[in-house]
Amino acid sequence: MPKPSVTSANAPPTKPLSGPQKALRKLGLDRPIDLALHLPLRYEDETRLVKLRDVREGELAQVEGTVRHSEVRITGSRQLLVTLDDGTGTCLLRFFTFYPSQQKALAVGSQIRVRGEIRGGFAGLTMMHPTFKPAGGPLATALTPVYPTVAGLPQAYLRRAVDAGLARAELVDTIPSVYLSQIGLQPKWNMRQLLSFLHHPTPDVTLAALQDHSHPAWQRLKAEELLAQQLSQLQAKRERAVLRAPALTTDDTLSCPPLPPGEGRGEGHPARQPLYERLLATLPFELTSAQRRVCEEITHDLHQTVPMHRLLQGDVGSGKTVVAALAAAVCIDAGWQCALMAPTEILATQHFAKLVGWLHPLGITVAWLTGSQKAKERREMLALIASGQAQLVVGTHAIIQDKVQFHRLALAIIDEQHRFGVAQRLALRGKLVDALEPHLLMMTATPIPRTLAMSYYADLDVSTIDELPPGRTPIITKVVNDARRDEVVARIRGQIAEGRQIYWVCPLIEESEALDLRNATETHAQLSAALPGVMVGLLHSRMPVAEKRAVMGLFTGGQMGVLVSTTVIEVGVDVPNASLMVIEHAERFGLSQLHQLRGRVGRGAAASACVLLYSTGDAPRLSETARERLRAMAESNDGFEIARRDLEIRGPGEFMGARQSGAALLRFADVVADAGLLAWARELAPLMLDQHPALAAQHVLRWLGGKAEFLKA
Repeated sequence: MPKPSVTSANAPPTKPLSGPQKALRKLGLDRPIDLALHLPLRYEDETRLVKLRDVREGELAQVEGTVRHSEVRITGSRQLLVTLDDGTGTCLLRFFTFYPSQQKALAVGSQIRVRGEIRGGFAGLTMMHPTFKPAGGPLATALTPVYPTVAGLPQAYLRRAVDAGLARAELVDTIPSVYLSQIGLQPKWNMRQLLSFLHHPTPDVTLAALQDHSHPAWQRLKAEELLAQQLSQLQAKRERAVLRAPALTTDDTLSCPPLPPGEGRGEGHPARQPLYERLLATLPFELTSAQRRVCEEITHDLHQTVPMHRLLQGDVGSGKTVVAALAAAVCIDAGWQCALMAPTEILATQHFAKLVGWLHPLGITVAWLTGSQKAKERREMLALIASGQAQLVVGTHAIIQDKVQFHRLALAIIDEQHRFGVAQRLALRGKLVDALEPHLLMMTATPIPRTLAMSYYADLDVSTIDELPPGRTPIITKVVNDARRDEVVARIRGQIAEGRQIYWVCPLIEESEALDLRNATETHAQLSAALPGVMVGLLHSRMPVAEKRAVMGLFTGGQMGVLVSTTVIEVGVDVPNASLMVIEHAERFGLSQLHQLRGRVGRGAAASACVLLYSTGDAPRLSETARERLRAMAESNDGFEIARRDLEIRGPGEFMGARQSGAALLRFADVVADAGLLAWARELAPLMLDQHPALAAQHVLRWLGGKAEFLKA
């Protein structure tokens, strides 16, 4: 086995990396400190031997004894069966994969030490694929760590690599002891002793305290990690405070967009009004008080020379797009350009249609940029953007490509920001004009619980639309077993007879051996057969863009009665006539995703429903997590309550998803369970930056390395 390589993060490899070295890189274990902080998932106790008479089913046990019987048996599959006798009882060792060398080492009469999980059964005590070695060697003096790993990285190699990293890492203490004592963590050890203990705990420590991270050593480590996160976010916020962005205040020479040819600007002409006011006056609806409040918060930020860095969160259907349009109006009024980027072409198309409908009659040119555009149209759009004639640019990630040159970009709006990688968000912010940063408004329909906002978005200002526009129809949610599928199809017939439209969402597009689910193509065929005379469409992510556009056109136009789709319709589809949403295999979806999908209905005057079809497959019942998710959906339509329940079920790391985008910022701490430590870290961060800047910088470098850059997006 090759020797583990421990290199600095920036040092180029001097020779091709071996398989295990590549696997270390894949895990992000580049620096000695990365390895030192790669802590065990669990521990195995190889410090003692037990007798077979004393073992219990389900326990991991280490036993020494003599091989009394060994044979290869072929009964459907080839197995090596070995009987071990330790003088107090026997245990059957069962191997389904084995090599001749292993068979030789397990020959009758061999003295061996084995370790594995004890199982009971008709054959008596059994171990499946236990580890084994010759008997009589010294016992371990500490618990054996079992590390998170990937394919091609054996535990033995990883243990040696971690030990090498631990020996070479710079591990001076970076938190003055007076601050640790505030949370009852007066250091018993320094950082090196602490990490050495967590990698190789002594056998007198209870495994439970190590596994559930309640041991004081773990508490200290979680406090250190939370402080690193809070320091880096506060640092990012302070760095932005010294950057400069254009103050988007109205200047009479710039405030009015071009008028149609032949029209003058008389004193009483409505064009003299700010674009923001004219847009408000022409909207076919009144803003809610929550929309007005967040508009004021955003407008206040846009008037400053400090770059806005704001998250706009609101439930599905709360009216974030019109808030974005009004923010764009403030920007355009000041003579600058605005860009709105959405994660999918479907969502970008919806935004483009709405914004053109609102702004084009007011003389505003809206450009359109996606990856599927024809070359001629793209060239025309690029010219409009570069010249400044396009005051608003709407599109997908195509907006951030190098060829896109803005004339005067001052505001970047990113919808469903969690769907974008951090690098993409940074690229949009990088479209500088005269060294001025654009203001940044990020939008999400996945509300962030307050505890998470305090941690993951400590560097952001958060605006919340916490009410829905009047007239939104309440959605009734029903949880239905797949065995009643025919009843659901009958319900669809009734809805179509009333002139309504239906979504049917499937979790997969092609067969998977791992998940025995009906795919979208098969469901489309079944529904087409069950609903003669009804146009049933199919939409999935692998279809050509033009085909997707055509299908959506038929559905939004009302000609198509049923749309069978994968989750590409999760966000951005707005069809007021759609009154029924069926989600197939709802148990496979996350709670926030189910809520997003449900939000596609209830957008018109008709009573709307969402049917969560679930299947237990071969299992006798749904898992506890799946049951919790479906119960939460049936009990609440409130996105903020759904987010809170989702956080309880999934935990914070998975809930936040792409905020980290390749850089998990919290590996050990839990912002809910460790709320006390989080509050301590929030209070300490400014003190550390102001009074101990060198220690603060060292602390952030230790924990985050280059990942601190990700927080600036």
